[in-house]
Amino acid sequence: MGSRSKTDLAYIAGFLDGDGSLMLQIKKRKDGKLKYRFMCTICLYQDSRHEETLFWMQKLFKVGYVSRRGDGITELRINGYKQVEKILSLLLPFIRLKKIQAVALLKASKFLSEKAGSALTEKHLRFLVDCIIEIQKNNYATRKKKTRDELLKVLGLTP
Repeated sequence: MGSRSKTDLAYIAGFLDGDGSLMLQIKKRKDGKLKYRFMCTICLYQDSRHEETLFWMQKLFKVGYVSRRGDGITELRINGYKQVEKILSLLLPFIRLKKIQAVALLKASKFLSEKAGSALTEKHLRFLVDCIIEIQKNNYATRKKKTRDELLKVLGLTP
């Protein structure tokens, strides 16, 4: 990741607090033994007329991709356990409004980084579901989110 000052990190954390989202999702998959995978994401949004800021952040962190949506919004999306872990570790001291979500996503991304390639036990899966619920309950919900029981069912666990 590129050279960053505390001022840069504080600015980006404030941007994330206002125009960003932190997500931990279970994605269904058709290939492989497991029928699901976990996805950690940091997403930053900006009106496409002012998207330069997102390109600056991408260049600063040297991760993620910038894409223009059809509704006039551009987003910088950063996926991956290790990338999310590194960036949240840098931003966490400056995050204010999304502190609870950031801590939960950081815990999950650290855990998933360490466990990459190894089998997840029922205890591990329940921990990750708890992280998802913690993030969901502190996000502004624009649509109905899955309940804890629904998430456990997706993972083949009974509530």
